[in-house]
Amino acid sequence: MSIKTDKPGKSNDAKGGPDILFYHLERAELLDILPSLLEKSLQRGWQAVVQARTDKQVLELNGGLWTTNEDSFLPHGAADDGFHDQQPIYLTQTNENPNSAVIRFFVGGAQPDDIEGYERVVYLFDGNDGEAVSEARKQWKRLAGEGFEATYWKQNERGGWEKKA
Repeated sequence: MSIKTDKPGKSNDAKGGPDILFYHLERAELLDILPSLLEKSLQRGWQAVVQARTDKQVLELNGGLWTTNEDSFLPHGAADDGFHDQQPIYLTQTNENPNSAVIRFFVGGAQPDDIEGYERVVYLFDGNDGEAVSEARKQWKRLAGEGFEATYWKQNERGGWEKKA
């Protein structure tokens, strides 16, 4: 399966296309990391889509984003919440982009398919799950084989991020 873009087969670096980032979570859970990445996206004025693999994961994210930080509010919604095109952060298990997001997050094993029109694509995976690590490697190789360049970030012992590739 090929990832569709507006410039098929061209590198995201010099020739246009999204920045692609892989985040290898080892010392924190998804809901410890995702809210800060979403907050930074909103601060940049970007609409975001978060794609999970299953409906259950979307429900967990939808509830979790309400309770992760008492000091901030991340405006978000999923299909059942309505107003899809008005959600600054839209949660889904499909390839839809109803809010015209420029950044897309893939979590919980969701697979990138159509990344056309995005400025940034972020793939977050659980480094303590062998299957998730294996799948992330496959996605990395697939993207590289299609001419994309990606960066790989891994958590260090202090919980910060180090660029590894």
